[in-house]
This record gives sequence, C-alpha cells and structure tokens, in this order.
Amino acid sequence: MKNITEKQKYVLKFIEDFTEENGYPPTMREIGKRFEFSAKAAFDFVNALKKKSYIKTENNCSRAIKVIKSLREADSDFVEIPVAGDVAAGIRMLSEENYNGAVLVHKSWIKHKDKQYFALIVRGDSMIGAGIMDGDTAIIIKQETARNGEIVVAEVDEGYTLKRYYKENSRVRLEPENPCCKTVYCRNVRIAGILAGVYRQY
Repeated sequence: MKNITEKQKYVLKFIEDFTEENGYPPTMREIGKRFEFSAKAAFDFVNALKKKSYIKTENNCSRAIKVIKSLREADSDFVEIPVAGDVAAGIRMLSEENYNGAVLVHKSWIKHKDKQYFALIVRGDSMIGAGIMDGDTAIIIKQETARNGEIVVAEVDEGYTLKRYYKENSRVRLEPENPCCKTVYCRNVRIAGILAGVYRQY
C-alpha cells in the first residue's frame, strides 16, 4: 500500500470523522468546503486515496466513499491532539467535556514525549505580532509554570487568554503582540500551558 501525502491524510481523516459523526460519507462539495478548495480538487484527492487503496468509491453515487484503511491503521507520522475550545472566549477548558474533536499534527511537533498536549482555536488579533492569527490552532504543552518571554495560556477573570508571560516583583505582566491591545497585569495567574506551535490551514 502506497504512502499518502500530508494533505491526503487530512482529507482521509475528515472523511473518517464525517462518516462517523453523520452515518454517511461526505460529498465532494462538502470535502471542498471543509478545506476551501473546489469540488474538482476534492475529486482529485479522493481519486488519489482510491488509487492508494485507502478508500473505495462507487460511480454515479453522491455519497459513495468508503474507507478501506483508516488513518489510524496506516503507517502515519501524525498524532492527534484534542481541541479544548477557544482561547479567548471565557471557556472552561482542560476537562474532557470541553474537548471538541482533534487536530492532526506531525509527530515532529511533539518535542516532549512526557508532556500532555492540547489545542485551542485562537480568537482575536492580540498576538498577530508573533505570527498568531485569528482562527489559527494553537498547540499547547500542558504545564503550570513558564519562563519570562514565553507565550502562555493563562486564566484571567475566569476565562483564558494567550499572551507573552513576564513575572515582575509583585505581579505578572501578560503582554500582547499587538500595539492596539492592552497589557494585562495580574497578581494571581494560573498558567494552563505554554505555546508549542501554531497550526494554520490554508
């Protein structure tokens, strides 16, 4: 069985997840909408997966995709990281009831095998100076400590924010990477994790 590309793995996982959630496979239009490309491009991806024996299809049927070999069964270089919610939406995260699916990332992102990872969807533009955009998926290492200058997920006023962390004499400074946003000063801050990377889908 031939290896599949990284993009093909994303498409295969979407087909698996969609089928499991809905009880039937997605159409080419639905695949294209998910990845923001045309139905023709979706067909090309599906056809490539078919040629590599990961799926099979029936001609002249709208919902005719069947997964033969799942991504989990395949020899994959990807790992699943659970998505815990939105980073700036006042969520209560880091508990199983808040998990909202998973994101696939290459195993090279997992630098610390002994650490737990989770993902958050970024909302807002307070960290654009660090290359973190609205809608990005932040990959977070779960831990309660951080060094000055690290980008952290911190609990502030019963919500969570993604900012650069600085410990001062009697307070903590949470610094945005956007001159239009205000710095947050706190005395008691609970750190939920530090930024490991940012995943963006084009």
